[in-house]
Amino acid sequence: MRGLIYKDITVFFRSIDKRLILIAAAAVILLMCNAGCYAGLFASIMLAMTVGMQNVMSFASDEKADWKKYQQAMPVKGISVVASRYISVICTLAVSLLGSLLFNLLSSIIFRYFDFTVWGLGLAAAFIIPLLWTGICLPFTYWFGFHAAQSMGLLAIIPMFYLIKYFEDGAGFSALVRSASSSLLLVGISSILLFGISMLISVIGYERKK
Repeated sequence: MRGLIYKDITVFFRSIDKRLILIAAAAVILLMCNAGCYAGLFASIMLAMTVGMQNVMSFASDEKADWKKYQQAMPVKGISVVASRYISVICTLAVSLLGSLLFNLLSSIIFRYFDFTVWGLGLAAAFIIPLLWTGICLPFTYWFGFHAAQSMGLLAIIPMFYLIKYFEDGAGFSALVRSASSSLLLVGISSILLFGISMLISVIGYERKK
């Protein structure tokens, strides 16, 4: 199982789409210019979304290499195969969390505004968003294939951008921070539960196609 985890993490880094990095970098720079003292938080959200998307995109490499045929021939139970992928997603959270710390530090230095609530929300977003993203998309991968998961991942972007736009044009980013802080614990627990349920659904989907 450790070998499968190592394989999935290696594929994650080797299959990083340069275009995705450029888009994310441009978005982060734009946020740094427009979001002011909340730039670190929104940059963390953008990075977390990128990590979630990259985890889904990396599954394409397996499909292109027809990895499933080799995987099914290995003396490994289906639950171990699926669990290794979910564990690899958890391991890639380190990228999201470290990036959030860096972005919040840069934002605090540039704007001379140190708010540990904003830092905490950035770290929470770095943890929760990739879990939600992959928790939703992975079952689609195991039941319907990579393209279905990719489509679902792209659809997941829409409500998130509308939510940010709503607070930007309406009550302001400070209201977003207050609203997110009040529901953070519930959202965090829900994302962990969804991730666990998602793994069970994926195991059923994997065994169904064997």
